[in-house]
Amino acid sequence: MGENLDSSCPKVYVETFDDEHIVNPDVKIIGEPTLVTPAEETPKGIYFLSNIDRGADMIQTFNCFRKTFDEKILDAAQALKDGLAKVLVHYYPFAGRLMLNEKNKFAIDCTGEGALFIEAEADCTLEEIGDLTQPNPATFKKLVYGNPGPVNIHENPPLLVVQVTKFKCGGFILGLCTNHAVADGIGSMEFVVSWSEVTRGMQLTKPPFLDRTLLKARTPLKTHFNHMLEEITDISNTNALWKEEKHLDKSFIFHPRKLEKLKNKAMEDGVLKKCTAFEVLSSFIWRARTKSLRLHPDQQVRLLFPVDARSRFDPPLPKGYFGNAYALKNCQCSVSEMLEGPLSSTVERIQQLIRLVTDEYMRSTIDSLEEYEPPLPKSHTLFLSVWSRIGFQDMDFGWGEPIFSGPPTLPTNVVFFLAHGEERESINLCLSLPVSAMKIFEETITAIN
Repeated sequence: MGENLDSSCPKVYVETFDDEHIVNPDVKIIGEPTLVTPAEETPKGIYFLSNIDRGADMIQTFNCFRKTFDEKILDAAQALKDGLAKVLVHYYPFAGRLMLNEKNKFAIDCTGEGALFIEAEADCTLEEIGDLTQPNPATFKKLVYGNPGPVNIHENPPLLVVQVTKFKCGGFILGLCTNHAVADGIGSMEFVVSWSEVTRGMQLTKPPFLDRTLLKARTPLKTHFNHMLEEITDISNTNALWKEEKHLDKSFIFHPRKLEKLKNKAMEDGVLKKCTAFEVLSSFIWRARTKSLRLHPDQQVRLLFPVDARSRFDPPLPKGYFGNAYALKNCQCSVSEMLEGPLSSTVERIQQLIRLVTDEYMRSTIDSLEEYEPPLPKSHTLFLSVWSRIGFQDMDFGWGEPIFSGPPTLPTNVVFFLAHGEERESINLCLSLPVSAMKIFEETITAIN
């Protein structure tokens, strides 16, 4: 495992790993997976999901906790299992099963069947895995039970799958597999934080608001914006590159000083008055990745990124709203239009799209999905998965905050933003690229002055 540091850019770390140095521990499941049901009786019946509670993909995360030195604290797996039963009383939709209603739309049948719980143990210490910020799918995918991606609801799968893996050092990793139709990143994290609170015997600091009829489609429907996304034609034969070359997973850490330099670079031509770290880093990474793939100048490319809309509704959604409440914004242009223009032009595009997310825009989105839900396009479409702002550090089951949280694997069309550092002010960017493209991408990243 190695760390390459460009001397001219002391705050950009290009973190890599070598196959021969990967620690690949043996992880064994203890006993049989069990269903954890709510500790008390919960409401039964059909639970309404809004039109933006779509996409029944299972989203995987893993969270690493150090050893506890308090012998009075229960075994980690038992403590989390007991806490899960208690928190499901408040978040009872997670104990149900996904179904299709009479309109052929997703809903949850609140059966109280529960979440699937797995206890496992690894034959090494957490330290022996090495730097957790390094992508290591061969190991990390063993720490989350189940498969990512779409589910077959006819198989009646659980909406939440939990795996607690204990290590020889006394530390443990909490692997989660959650159904995206139940909640977005913010909603899911508020659930986990609540889970950690009840595990410690505390009251919920932010009880969930469960009524999703606030985001029901209007009658009559009013669609004032174009929400359709067409599939992009591949004129660059990019599929061949992805198929012929080995893929590399890497992480790049941007510290506050370097983020500030990127902002200054974006504003140096006077077009922008200000920009956020998210806006400039999203723009910079999209441009660098596009350049690295050596696409045809006329190739259309697309960036899809989430905008939290909780505060953008009128009135804002209630505190603790449990569900999906984000807009997925589409930024599209040709390769030449992007790369021949300054960084400020890409940032400005993203800023304009963020400003577009208003109450009327969200209501229009909801109405547009009432009668037809088109699949999300994939060709030349890059998804930003922004985990740097959803508060992983707020979960504390009694062992303190996690020392690392992230995805076990890296899909080729997704870039992850993870919070990094003690103050969570840095951003750890993780992505996968073909070998030749990663070389160009890394050169672009380390060339920042």
